[in-house]
Amino acid sequence: MGNFKQRWNIKSNWQLVVIVIVFALTGTTSSILSKPILTFIGIAKEDVSVWVYYPSYILLILPVYQILLVSFGFVFGQFTFFWEFEKKMLRSLKLGFIANWLDKNRKRNS
Repeated sequence: MGNFKQRWNIKSNWQLVVIVIVFALTGTTSSILSKPILTFIGIAKEDVSVWVYYPSYILLILPVYQILLVSFGFVFGQFTFFWEFEKKMLRSLKLGFIANWLDKNRKRNS
């Protein structure tokens, strides 16, 4: 537990508990929400090949997860932590241009 606190610059055990809860809620919620979204856009498990359905499902989970992570972080009072985590994740996925654009627009609107 000390490694996480040091690596993520977490000040208290309570903050660590809240962060773990947010990660758990985000993962579960993104997987639950992605199925009806796929059905809404016309990709139902019964109607398409598994070779289409599961890659689409996995590709959809990624943006849903990103949005929910920051949203749940805000609700649980950890927006700054998850905002920085989100930018780091985007950069590691070679999508740093999105993080830079979001930062630029956030600073301009502040």
